[in-house]
Amino acid sequence: MRAKRYPPLLLSVFLFIAGIVSIAWIYNHWHDDELTVRNPAVSKAVVSEEPDLKTIIHEAEKNVIQIEGQTEYSTITGSGFLFNNKGDIITNAHVIEKADSIYVRTAGAQIYPAAVIGISKDVDIALLRVPQLANQSLDMADEAFTEIGDEVIALGSPHGFQNTVTLGIISGMERQFSVDGYDYSNVYQISAQITQGNSGGPLIDRKTGKVIGINSAGTEDGLIGFSIPINDVIEQLEQWSNEAQNDQLDFPSTSDIIPDNDIEQLTEDANYLISYFLDSIQVRDYVSAYTLLGSSLQGDISYSEFRENYIDTISLHYSDYSIGTDEENEVTADVQVTIESNLQNEEDTEENLYLYRFNIGYENDQLKILNISMNEE
Repeated sequence: MRAKRYPPLLLSVFLFIAGIVSIAWIYNHWHDDELTVRNPAVSKAVVSEEPDLKTIIHEAEKNVIQIEGQTEYSTITGSGFLFNNKGDIITNAHVIEKADSIYVRTAGAQIYPAAVIGISKDVDIALLRVPQLANQSLDMADEAFTEIGDEVIALGSPHGFQNTVTLGIISGMERQFSVDGYDYSNVYQISAQITQGNSGGPLIDRKTGKVIGINSAGTEDGLIGFSIPINDVIEQLEQWSNEAQNDQLDFPSTSDIIPDNDIEQLTEDANYLISYFLDSIQVRDYVSAYTLLGSSLQGDISYSEFRENYIDTISLHYSDYSIGTDEENEVTADVQVTIESNLQNEEDTEENLYLYRFNIGYENDQLKILNISMNEE
């Protein structure tokens, strides 16, 4: 009787072992083989390897600063850019070395006093601080892998023309020379022009959107520029920043910043403000656009409502516009704006022409958009 029990027992053992082997085989192949999804409703998101040029420029312009130094006889103009969360601005030493007082102008035409927290006698670098611009900055390149032929973007304010962009390439490496007592060593040679007012602006890597250099000098014919590698000077800049205390800094008086009855400067600043507002909407940077509105206008429309007005905008283009001032030093500008928008079904688009009327004036010593009206043409 006992002999009859062995076949079922052996069969059970065999099935048990076979099950273990099968599970092990499935486990190994489940990890090794790629899972293929054949559902056409599932699609792979395509991420661009290279940032959009217009976006790179807009994001950079928010942190590129026009620097204006006052001397006894004149105004010196240069460029700089924010590099940390303290409101510190990198520029060239030769831009500010002779200035008695310094103030800065942002892409949105906001004006603030600046204090010098570091300046070199040998290398053409300096550092300013504007506490009102804290918590915004450009990204610095961690390491330099720059090669000849790499595409670059140079930003600054040549000849006082704010937010000027020049494209080029790295055309040479490790250049060395001296200018006005400053030693330039291991600098980039670039095809992007560096002229008066460009000095101190950032040199940006086209592929990454990060700062790789400080635009510092150029040839007299404007065909060749030179930029100090940011990695060569970042330690000195960080040391100045860490040692500076706001309560020990010497800021010029804010009452001297805005010149009285300078209609030409007011008109120019209003022009930049309008352009920056419309450009921000074009690249869907609604936060920057909203911050340019005056307090009364922000009281009438919340940020979410403002954003909702433009969320369906695909493209925005504007032409030259008429601009004038009144007796109260307020600017009125009429701008023709073409807006292409998605329709509700998200398959079709429509294009409309609007006439925007901007009223711009000072609020708490800063230029703001006090009112906007728009009518379809």
